[in-house]
This record gives sequence, structure tokens and C-alpha cells, in this order.
Amino acid sequence: MEKIKILFADDHGVVRSGLRALFKSSPEFMIVGEASDGEQAIRLAEKCNPDIVLLDITMPRVNGIEATQAIKRNNPNTRVLILTIHEDEDYVYEMIRAGANGYVLKSAEKREIFAAVRAVAGGENFFSPTVSKLIVDGFIRKAKEEKETHPAVASKTRLTGRETEVLKYIAQGLSSPQIAGKLFLSVNTVNTHRNNLMQKLDIHDTGGLVRYAFESGLAELKV
Repeated sequence: MEKIKILFADDHGVVRSGLRALFKSSPEFMIVGEASDGEQAIRLAEKCNPDIVLLDITMPRVNGIEATQAIKRNNPNTRVLILTIHEDEDYVYEMIRAGANGYVLKSAEKREIFAAVRAVAGGENFFSPTVSKLIVDGFIRKAKEEKETHPAVASKTRLTGRETEVLKYIAQGLSSPQIAGKLFLSVNTVNTHRNNLMQKLDIHDTGGLVRYAFESGLAELKV
């Protein structure tokens, strides 16, 4: 079985040492790089071409949000998993908007971290149970607020079957060419569906579409 190539970035040496020992304990993983800040993580991701990058959020030079955006832009096939102490709804949404494919807390057990890496490297999204609860609770709260203040807007926007399929794949982190291959469509057709989704939902970026997919139940929160 081909090993999962991992690059991780954290500004604390003790955390990097722990991650190094953790992934060396299993033959299914191969560490291809370590970074102490976001800027170094971006450079190493381009140089080492990892399958997955584990990033902290608060790092010097370039933070995890900006690093995720740059890594996804420079290495579209590289997946990003956030590993952080921040148990905060705003951080979760910011990372989803930036293109992160998962979010795990540093308090997680070894088994959960390994499961997250396998899932994200395999093309899925993964969120720790606590993080999943934050997303769901946030959605419920905002849905109630919207229903109270804008009853007409609260009604569910009707999407076509094809738009729903495209949205689900977007939430899985697939690019337009990858979605086109899955659905046997042209890239232009997929981009048209993507634009229609943004217009119908009044959403202006891919991160917003991902968030909508999770909040509406179209994308599964894997825990």
C-alpha cells in the first residue's frame, strides 16, 4: 500500500516532536516535511508535494488561514487538515472558507488523528465531534434567527438535482475538472452550475458553498 505523504506545520517545537513520533509509529504514513511557520509550510508544500498538510492556525509570518489559501492555490491536489487548540466557531468557518478539508483539535486521541488523516487524504472531509457540534449548533442558531427576522427568506432554496450533485462534490473539496470527470460533464458546464449555485444562494465564494452544504445537510460531517 502506498504511504500517505505528510507535511506538518506548527510553531511549537514540542508539538512538532510529538507529531513526528506519532506518524513514525505507523508504517502507513511518511513524513516529507516539517515547518515552524506558515511561510515555510507554503514553500515546503510546493517542494515536497505532500498528500496532506497538517496546519496550526496561529503561526508566525503567515497564519494557518493564509497558508491554507496559498497551499490550495499552488497545490490543488494537496489536502489540508487543521490541527489546533482553537475550539471556536469563527475559526472553523474561516478555515472552511480558506479551503481546509478538515479540522481536528490537538486534544484528540491518536486514533482520531489517524482517522482524520486517512479520511482527508482519501478525499473526504473530517471534523472532530466537538467541531461538528459547533457547526450544527451554529446553523441551528442562525436558522432560528433568520426565521424570526426574515420568514420568507428562510424557506429552502430549490436546487436542481444536478446542482445538488455539484454542490456535494464541491463540499468534498473536488475541483471543477474533478467534478466534471465524476459526472461526465464538461468543465464549462460544471462552472456554469457553480455560478448558478452562487447566484441562487447569494454566496460569493467556494468556502461559502461548502459551509452551506454542511449546514443544509447536503454534505456529511465525518467524525
